[in-house]
Amino acid sequence: MRGNRSSDTRPERRLRSELHRRGHRFRKSYRISFKGGSARADIVFPGHRLAVFVDGCFWHQCPWHGNVPRANSSYWAPKLARNVERDKRVKSALEDEGWRVLRIWEHVQPPDAADQVAQALATEKG
Repeated sequence: MRGNRSSDTRPERRLRSELHRRGHRFRKSYRISFKGGSARADIVFPGHRLAVFVDGCFWHQCPWHGNVPRANSSYWAPKLARNVERDKRVKSALEDEGWRVLRIWEHVQPPDAADQVAQALATEKG
């Protein structure tokens, strides 16, 4: 698992490139502290308090593409379930602190993902 990147993955880079092309400015791999911990979002718009996570289908168990490997499933099933639970905890904690959280699956095409981000930026919380 050491070879698996935690940041600057291809889907993240493609989304950032599309957002930048559209004129959006953001922070990447930005650490957000909250009561009881912190999280590192892939793309953050601090002024809008919007945190974007680009989730891999395998690691975050996408409903369409996520699956538990048959080999060593006694390890993988709990590991992947913990990832999903952590995602829920982080989302809840950030929302409690006034952040909006947008999760985008890696299989979403960059223009479509950028549309989701643009829509979230245009819709201020309130």
